[in-house]
Amino acid sequence: MNRKMTDPFLPPTRLLLGPGPSPVAPEVLAAMANPTIGHLDPAFIHLMDELKAMLQIAFNTKNDATFTVAGPGSVGMDACVLNMVEPGDKILIARNGVFGMRMSEVASRGGAVVVPLDFEWGTPVDAAAVDAALAQNKDVKFVAFVHSETSTGVLSDGKAIAAAAQKHGAMTIMDAVTSLGGVPVMVDEWGIDAVYSGTQKCLSCPPGLSPVSFSLRAIEHIKNRKTKVLSWFLDVTQVMAYWTGAGARAYHHTAPINALYGLHEALRRLLVEGLDNSFVRHRKAHLHLVAGLAKLGIDFLVDEKYRLPQLNAVKIPAGVNDPLVRSTLLNEFNIEIGAGLGPLAGKVWRIGLMGEGARIEHVDALLSALEKAMRARAA
Repeated sequence: MNRKMTDPFLPPTRLLLGPGPSPVAPEVLAAMANPTIGHLDPAFIHLMDELKAMLQIAFNTKNDATFTVAGPGSVGMDACVLNMVEPGDKILIARNGVFGMRMSEVASRGGAVVVPLDFEWGTPVDAAAVDAALAQNKDVKFVAFVHSETSTGVLSDGKAIAAAAQKHGAMTIMDAVTSLGGVPVMVDEWGIDAVYSGTQKCLSCPPGLSPVSFSLRAIEHIKNRKTKVLSWFLDVTQVMAYWTGAGARAYHHTAPINALYGLHEALRRLLVEGLDNSFVRHRKAHLHLVAGLAKLGIDFLVDEKYRLPQLNAVKIPAGVNDPLVRSTLLNEFNIEIGAGLGPLAGKVWRIGLMGEGARIEHVDALLSALEKAMRARAA
């Protein structure tokens, strides 16, 4: 690429069908280009109120403490885990992929005692195993799990896992980064105490914001902590005063104003479409991909009943050069798919059909390009 630093940066146009970010609608990008106003401007406060209401619909919750934190989904993980746990607290973390492992790292850095419950990558969290582990660890205060594991394409039963936690009096922390907008996330019905997501997946908004929601029980727990939250910036009791305060809002930080414009438009588009219609669209795109990949001799990592429609982990056929195929897709067809992580590196591709990416025409474009790339780049 021959360009000088003083030249404007003009990114290539890609079809993003990897694990994130997902394609962003022109309307969302246009919203982000609107004039910047102050983060305490009455008009912006009104926008925040609308964002909160839309996120409550997306999360299926009435939680007052529903808002965004500035940063990608990993910041939402920090916000939920570090607000809930204190040094010495026991937290059972169900781990069936990269992001369950990452939750363990965050919790241990917060001083918690992690009780790991591991499952084979490519399989869901077993609620019965959670129940049994809690029966053996009576002093566990929290159960944390990934609803939709982005590294493997597995969907776990959030309702059953939360029920097991509630049976033993434990509070729940759920990762819904790849869930929100693509499959049902029923925060109130399931009794989830803390949940976080990301904007760059099924919401089809650029990365940089993490929607979170805390139950009333979680907020009371946080308010009665014996120690201060490890992160000042992510202390929910302070962030809430900015996002949910009645009347004048307490200054906490300079919000990412234009990014929130984009999220507002992305959520508006989601609600106009309807959550149920979005779920159906993601499912149809997934099934179209399944049929097309079968013709190419490509199998899925995950058993059919546990597959995430929006994140598809597929086995790389024998004799196919993984990095060369992905680079061919990117450089010759402008299509991005994701590589495998951890023990799945070099064994799977991760194909995201998230948000705007969950469209039949995008699946057809990928299938055509993938067939050509595999033929050209076979090892």
